[in-house]
Amino acid sequence: MIDRRGFLTAVAGLGAAAAGGTLLGCVHVSNEKQRVFDAHCHIIDPRFPLVPNQGYVPPHYTIPQYRADVASLNVVAGAVVSGSFQGFDQTYLVSTLKELGPDWVGVAQVPPDISDAEIRRLRDAGVRAVRFNLYRGKVDSMSEVATFAQRVYDLAGWHAELYLDAAKMRSHLSQLAKLPQIVIDHLGMTEEGVPVLLDLVDAGAKVKATGFGRVSMNVPMALERIAQRNPNALMFGTDLPSTRAKRPFNPADLDLVARVLGKENARKALWDNAYALYWPGAR
Repeated sequence: MIDRRGFLTAVAGLGAAAAGGTLLGCVHVSNEKQRVFDAHCHIIDPRFPLVPNQGYVPPHYTIPQYRADVASLNVVAGAVVSGSFQGFDQTYLVSTLKELGPDWVGVAQVPPDISDAEIRRLRDAGVRAVRFNLYRGKVDSMSEVATFAQRVYDLAGWHAELYLDAAKMRSHLSQLAKLPQIVIDHLGMTEEGVPVLLDLVDAGAKVKATGFGRVSMNVPMALERIAQRNPNALMFGTDLPSTRAKRPFNPADLDLVARVLGKENARKALWDNAYALYWPGAR
């Protein structure tokens, strides 16, 4: 097993290798089309139980369905994110990562009293982050979130991913900025939250360019402003199967990212930034 710091050192020369069209392991990617790291997708496997969230239970969405939906996008790696409807049992996630292979990692949803041994087991299975759903939950426990986020980072190198309305985070800015690494889902959700989001980017936060069908903002302008602040902050994801979104993911969303950011920054958002953060293959 290789920890995050060891892996990042080991792949310091990845850019040169990737230029030749070779990914870690035996995956070969053509230079003719930009390869994509899907930094945010969900697999909803019917073999594992679901937990209603505010009465909502999503339809199943299997690995074959996902692969069919991204077949034309050159997605060759990614991060499977646990949803609130999957509860704290991450058995489904471990099974999913095993089936997808070593270029895929997981973002887990786990309880704060999880044991150190279980955190290490999930890390060795490919989990790279812990997720906090603050969008449909309360935001009055930020101290607990920060304490837990620091614990899993120190123990396993996990960063924290936050699903939230960034507009509601202004009073928590200083606390969030002190964490080793945070990722904000879905561009922070609202136009009102963009100024707060940019402050977090200045403090080192990553931002997922995902869920364009669920946000309330000028997406092209938000992408442009984030890239201007830090071109290494944005990470593209499909958000498939787009549960509860006003509209599902469309391949045109990926084209939008490429068009707004330009070739160099689009390459970072579609591959480089996420690959560096999630360190797949280190297990």
